[in-house]
Amino acid sequence: MARKILIIDDDIELLKMLKKYFTLNATDPYEIITAQNGMEGLDKINAQPDLILLDINMPTIDGIEVCQKIREQVNCPIIFLTARVEEQDIVTGLSVGGDDYILKPFRLKELEARIASHLKREARHSHKTSCRFQGELSIDYTAKTVQIRENTLELTKVEYEILAFLSMHPGMVFDKERIYERVCGFDAEGDSRVVTELIRRIRKKLQQYTQTEYIETVWGMGYRWAK
Repeated sequence: MARKILIIDDDIELLKMLKKYFTLNATDPYEIITAQNGMEGLDKINAQPDLILLDINMPTIDGIEVCQKIREQVNCPIIFLTARVEEQDIVTGLSVGGDDYILKPFRLKELEARIASHLKREARHSHKTSCRFQGELSIDYTAKTVQIRENTLELTKVEYEILAFLSMHPGMVFDKERIYERVCGFDAEGDSRVVTELIRRIRKKLQQYTQTEYIETVWGMGYRWAK
């Protein structure tokens, strides 16, 4: 069965082009659902897409707000399509539940590669059944939840993916580029800048319930999960 992609963008010509490419020319054809604005996109969430391509800069309700509204309802990957290049826009998009972004104009093959990478990662994660217990902290890799004692951390999807990746490799040091590549599924130069901000947010959420430092900074090298 073809995987379903919901594309939300107010550029009608772009929607037509993407629908034609991903239904006829992609290596693995997809079922494409399109929405021309944020409100229409919200209505079509019930189609239960496997992945969402979401334009940031739309009138009335932009992609950031759409992402905020749907993230509690859907767990599929969300890739932002954006012409913005400001780092804060990137951080904001990831912090509200986005998984990745690609700058317009983009190459179709690059977008296809990112989509395939995210879908493969989702498939791998859906088969995980293990948990990790470390002191007062517990991570359920199946339910994708993190608890400290009886307290559940409210992590965004990308924050959880970073924490899960590091915790699965305790003691190993990963630089920002490696973390970004493994978590977001594509190695794009410059994107790793957001990892520093996301780790700061994860630490802040952990510190609400514990003083234990689970994510350590290895100066000049990157980050590691404490053994």
